[in-house]
Amino acid sequence: MNIRSTTIIAVRRFDQVALAGDGQVTLGEKTIVKHGATKVRTLSDGKILAGFAGSAADAITLFEMFERKLKDHSNQLVRAAVEMGQEWRSDRYLRKLEALLLVADRQNTLVISGSGDIIEPDDGVLAIGSGGPYAMAAGLALLKHSDLSARDIALEALRITSDICVFTNDRISIVELP
Repeated sequence: MNIRSTTIIAVRRFDQVALAGDGQVTLGEKTIVKHGATKVRTLSDGKILAGFAGSAADAITLFEMFERKLKDHSNQLVRAAVEMGQEWRSDRYLRKLEALLLVADRQNTLVISGSGDIIEPDDGVLAIGSGGPYAMAAGLALLKHSDLSARDIALEALRITSDICVFTNDRISIVELP
């Protein structure tokens, strides 16, 4: 049975960076099995924000791998992401992992995928997961048409998404760069 879950959003506004995720985990198409999962965290002593969409076990493996890449590259987010994308794509075991990572530091916001994609948004918003398109649309609208902080935009975008997407709830976890 497919486990579906997650909406993760990163918002960058001025010198603020926030990453938020909902808490819902859904089994198949009809059963919510968890309401308060935490899918966002800080890495590198709080200098990097990271969130995942997809299988939790796969995401934990990817978080650990990404932390090693960050250490290997002196916490340089882009270099670590490129190295991770290359290894993820070329390793037979890693290629089978079903997750996406959304990572951010002071300068960059990136999605890292198992197909080797490293995607940076044009605007200050990027979202992944089942409700990603809804959250991204809400986040972009709020970014362009409000004076809300990055944190408030991320929270409100997820609240809006939870009203639309059955795989997203309003039990939101958020991390920010200090």
